[in-house]
Amino acid sequence: MANQARRLLQLGVLLLLLGLLIGLAIPALTVPRLGVAAHLNAVVGAVFLLALGLLWPQLQLSTRTLRLAFWLAPYSFFVATLMPLLGGVWGAGASMLPIAAGPARGSGFHEGFIAVGLTTAGIAVIVLSILLLLGLRGGSREP
Repeated sequence: MANQARRLLQLGVLLLLLGLLIGLAIPALTVPRLGVAAHLNAVVGAVFLLALGLLWPQLQLSTRTLRLAFWLAPYSFFVATLMPLLGGVWGAGASMLPIAAGPARGSGFHEGFIAVGLTTAGIAVIVLSILLLLGLRGGSREP
């Protein structure tokens, strides 16, 4: 459990760094507004992962459920960062991110890839949030 908490902290710092680098690349993207969306997703996701790493020892979940929650967390936030970034590079994303993408509509593959990524990331973060609520329902875990 301590290793998972430390790994979540490391992944949070990594995602923060990725978000900062995306921020530098925004002007070079085909659709800069999607770059802004990716940048914001990365920074917010990084803060969530950092907070989750600190919260991790308080969760009262089975080992199996903790493992599931552990993998859902980075998946949801890294994918939620990657999809608008890819949309910004490809000039795609209007089907799922119409405000940020504007009229930028990519090929069927590009739009479908972004849609699947964002949908699965959204489902993952919802399931993660439910698991966290369940894990926080009791008292603190003894060391």
